[in-house]
Amino acid sequence: MATEDKNRATAAAILPLVGGAANVSSIAHCMTRLRLGLHDRSLVQDDALKAVPAVMGVVEDDTYQIVLGPGTVARVTPEFEKLVEEGKAEAPAPAGAASPQTAEELAAQGAEMKAARKAKNATPFKLFLRRIANIFVPLIPALIGCGIIAGLNGLLINLGWLTSVTPALAAMASGFMALIAVFVGYNTAKEFGGTPILGGAVAAIIVFPGVANIEAFGQKLSPGQGGVLGALGAAVLAVYVEKWCRRWVPEALDVLVTPTLTVLISGLVTIFGLMYVAGEVSTAIGDFANWLLSNGGAGAGLILGGFFLPLVMLGLHQALIPIHTTLIEQQGYTVLLPILAMAGAGQVGAAIATYFRLPRNESIRKTIKSALPAGFLGVGEPLIYGVSLPLGRPFITACVGGAFGGAFVGFFNQLGDAVGSTAIGPSGWALFPLLDGNHGLGATVAIYAGGLVVGYLAGFLATYFFGFSKELLAEFNVSQEEAAPTATPDPAPAAATTTAKAPASV
Repeated sequence: MATEDKNRATAAAILPLVGGAANVSSIAHCMTRLRLGLHDRSLVQDDALKAVPAVMGVVEDDTYQIVLGPGTVARVTPEFEKLVEEGKAEAPAPAGAASPQTAEELAAQGAEMKAARKAKNATPFKLFLRRIANIFVPLIPALIGCGIIAGLNGLLINLGWLTSVTPALAAMASGFMALIAVFVGYNTAKEFGGTPILGGAVAAIIVFPGVANIEAFGQKLSPGQGGVLGALGAAVLAVYVEKWCRRWVPEALDVLVTPTLTVLISGLVTIFGLMYVAGEVSTAIGDFANWLLSNGGAGAGLILGGFFLPLVMLGLHQALIPIHTTLIEQQGYTVLLPILAMAGAGQVGAAIATYFRLPRNESIRKTIKSALPAGFLGVGEPLIYGVSLPLGRPFITACVGGAFGGAFVGFFNQLGDAVGSTAIGPSGWALFPLLDGNHGLGATVAIYAGGLVVGYLAGFLATYFFGFSKELLAEFNVSQEEAAPTATPDPAPAAATTTAKAPASV
């Protein structure tokens, strides 16, 4: 089957299982997940959806998220969007959905759904973090591409090869980073409800070479001072100025006055305030990260690697995205990502141990076998949501594995061997092409690989010996045939089908 036909077939298999085209209110995707806004969550067939070959797992948050993996999700999403457009033209209402008889009933139903969703997911802090993620996640493909080119260019320079080509590769690798503030400003204005191009225009001031002739707070400004944090603040300010202008400027003058005042007011505040303040904050972030690993070393790595999986579960890891980007701007790489990636290594080790500890549970072992390749490449959702988290203790022991891996990498950072990543997004083995450091590529790769091995082993040993209580083994180390009841007329299957069920006690 052609790749395009395969992607369309996957999209066609998913669509009816989420309630059909009319049940889809929004479509987006990140590095690994198809994110759907749904009108009626009850129309989703979770078990059937998990059984689709290309689906690695599902996650329910503010959107319904279907894990397809890197590469696949970017190809399936356009096909899914086409099918939704076609389906909505033919079926304006979700299949099986009861249409409210009055406007009052419709409003009541909408209010109830909105309240339930807010109560579960929409805390102000999590909403803010999702907005931050929506600003930076679209930039990740460019960060990855430019980061890999930068690594290739560095290798060629060290080997003395293709000297006539390396300057061109350097331009390709650095061009995006030189203007990343503009893209951040554009996305920020779009996310906060302003005119995107005005956000980009104000953020462009930060990287304009002419700011070097301007003095603020008794110091000459530098092009790029404040970086992505300054761009973020400048664009948010531009949105508020623009909205204020829309309220007070007469419509006849709006097209002339509003853009002018937005750029003028926001630009002045950016030049004579935000660039300096954001520059100081950015410098402090870089200094703190270096100090933390130089002095905390193994202890800092242990904490970062051990607590990253819980941060992911709570959605708080999104707060790290602008920090990573700031470090990449300043130093050329982020020293935090390789340590945080050890959490995935612990998860892989815990999954392998679970495979051996539950030899009679064909269902869970099948899930592990299908999800492990993605886990080695840094896509951890299928293992987290399909294995360790439902089982309970193995999730904790996976965190232990991540802690030991993080401690290993942090220890070498304390010795002066910085291990960093030139981009964000990939993890596991997929991070190797993006590695960079201060003592050559060979040492950097060796330290990161050593951290992965430590994470695998620690996660495996912690899970194998401490991840299962007697009750947990008795409940899950059974075959489907043994779990099937034989004497009761109204049976309830005890074994999980595609994911582990939540244990009664761990």
